[in-house]
Amino acid sequence: MQKVVPSAHAARRVPARGAWSQRLQPYFYVVPAALFVTLFMLYPMVSTLWQSVTDANGLNAPRFVGLANYRAFLADPNTLNALRNSLLWVVGAVTLPVGLGFAFALLLERLPGAALFKSSVFLPYTISGTVAAILFGYVLDANNGLLNLLLQWLGLGSLTHRWLFESPQNTWSMIAAYTWQATGTNLMIFLIGLQGLPNEPLEAAKIDGASGWTYTRRILIPMLSPFITINVLMAAINGFKTFDLIWVMTQGGPARTSETLAVTMYRESFALFHQGYGAAIAVVISVIALVFSYGYLRTTFRQEAS
Repeated sequence: MQKVVPSAHAARRVPARGAWSQRLQPYFYVVPAALFVTLFMLYPMVSTLWQSVTDANGLNAPRFVGLANYRAFLADPNTLNALRNSLLWVVGAVTLPVGLGFAFALLLERLPGAALFKSSVFLPYTISGTVAAILFGYVLDANNGLLNLLLQWLGLGSLTHRWLFESPQNTWSMIAAYTWQATGTNLMIFLIGLQGLPNEPLEAAKIDGASGWTYTRRILIPMLSPFITINVLMAAINGFKTFDLIWVMTQGGPARTSETLAVTMYRESFALFHQGYGAAIAVVISVIALVFSYGYLRTTFRQEAS
């Protein structure tokens, strides 16, 4: 009996058992992440974008109003003041926590037995923004606040202020509270970066005579640029979206002088029921954050490439 041997062409046409399951198997790992992104990121983004061009108020059926909410944003002095405060928050959040975290990392990396100080700097990050706001509310109280009492005890009564009731001192006071809470995480990220640096180029730089600020500027900062990028981006985004600390300490007051875009968005959406207008403010916040992130990353990558 002659044995029939299938041709190579026929063998290619007949898929092996389990071939389809092997081809589809990678997609089963992707589906949960795709569903998560679609449900919790893409859908809210599209929904917010649509709501921003309507007069939604949570009570009546929304009507399409085009760019009216964005025109109202540009014409409203309160939102422009909130934008100015938000930019001030970004500057403060990037400069103070990141700068102090970097300085402390350089100092503690060279000091033996600095674990206690590291823990004390990082500990405030473990508490919520609400707790930090309540704590600094007592410190900055106009009448019996710890800061004013300390200044009076030192004979510096002329420096006392109503820290949370005068602009722009109220914004800078809240940035100081945020700095106390956020410096720890920047410190830890920089310490991780310092511990992971290779020893050979560092020792070669020291042999060549690099020291002090020259050593930090020309050797450490370029080698730590990925960690600096992470901290700066996180600080900028957190500065834009800070809400709980501001709401607990001043609620954007007095007379809305310390409001940021995040606080204005909350007030318009949930206190005044201008949800379409609040969605437009959310879109503005997202666009500003994306533009800043894109510009900063592009500049950083160009510098690293050159």
